Amino acid sequence: MKVKDTDILIVPGYTNSGPEHWQTRWEAKLSTARRVEQAEWSKPVREDWTQTLANAVNAAERPVVIVAHSLGVATVIQAIPMFQRPVAGAFLVAPPDVANPSIRPKHLMTFGPYPRDPLPFPSIVAGSSNDPFCALDVAEDIAAAWGSVFVHAGEAGHINAESGYGPWPEGSMAFANFMTRLEG
Repeated sequence: MKVKDTDILIVPGYTNSGPEHWQTRWEAKLSTARRVEQAEWSKPVREDWTQTLANAVNAAERPVVIVAHSLGVATVIQAIPMFQRPVAGAFLVAPPDVANPSIRPKHLMTFGPYPRDPLPFPSIVAGSSNDPFCALDVAEDIAAAWGSVFVHAGEAGHINAESGYGPWPEGSMAFANFMTRLEG
């Protein structure tokens, strides 16, 4: 599948993705990409975030490919029952462990627990061995439950600008490879 034939929805997590974040860079480079804008980035409410994402998916005119990071991953997973049109695929990066009672801020747990059913579309989950928001074995386990291909990003922290992943060329190559495997 070619980028020009899709609606790529960028789904950031808690506090949004800043100007140096790989999601913001990808949004600028991918001609059909647009960010799903949440009304309140610093106080996420599951029902609001999932409805906003579902509205974006349901309004799309081309096949939808989702690129989510962190709490954006949880938003995608929780919004799936609200999608009225099929999603071609999802690239899910650094899912937080929303079932972990030590996660901070605490209200992120309201996005859990994750359903463990296979996702109704092809997906990749990328995780890191030193992500402070999710242990590697937890990320691997949820990826397996969802039927997702798991990509181990190494010691990449939370795979964000603060961890040194502004451009993230390896992610860009993995996403390009993923796109070639999707069917419209």
